[in-house]
Amino acid sequence: MKKFNSNILQAYFICGSQDIPQGQSLIKIVETALKSGITAFQFRDKGTNSTLKEAERLPMAQHLHELCQAYQVPFFIDDDLALAKKVNAEGIHVGQSDTAIEQVISEVAEQMIVGYSCSNSTQIKQANQIAGIDYYGSGPIFATTSKSDADPEIGVAGLATLVNESTRPIVAIGGIKETDLTAIAQTGAAGAAVISMIAQSNNIAKTVATMNNAPWHK
Repeated sequence: MKKFNSNILQAYFICGSQDIPQGQSLIKIVETALKSGITAFQFRDKGTNSTLKEAERLPMAQHLHELCQAYQVPFFIDDDLALAKKVNAEGIHVGQSDTAIEQVISEVAEQMIVGYSCSNSTQIKQANQIAGIDYYGSGPIFATTSKSDADPEIGVAGLATLVNESTRPIVAIGGIKETDLTAIAQTGAAGAAVISMIAQSNNIAKTVATMNNAPWHK
């Protein structure tokens, strides 16, 4: 059975080979982030800048999952049900144009935490009617370079509206910097999901501490 507590959304790190500075190691960056106190990790490896061959995805996912287990941090897979099942991930996250949320719920909702991207009021209200989702990822809060197909930015005010309309915890995502965390937390969001803020950080321990010390809604 899955275990979901919204506190895991506080310092949620999303990363794949495409997000790593040249010459650095995905495994080392994730391990440093785990040592620093991230509360969840999502393996999202996609796009033209990914450096992993298809045959390398499963071994990498297994290695990263083992690291997460060592630090007792839930491991998520982005939009790949088959891979999530193979590595017995703690969770899976899908977007609006990914695998249908109803299919994800029917296959793994009893075993895995299910996250779903919702970027506007219509999507939130529709998702509120679907049983089996555990949290929403909402954004982009600000413009982001990490996703080529990102929706228009919604800003902190837009996030606050979605938090008020949601029946589930929301983790904010998209272009977030350390200086934004307090304002994001004040909307009632449960946490922040970041890519480059950690992957490109010169001091991962300080960055993660700042995330965990924000006044998140409990």
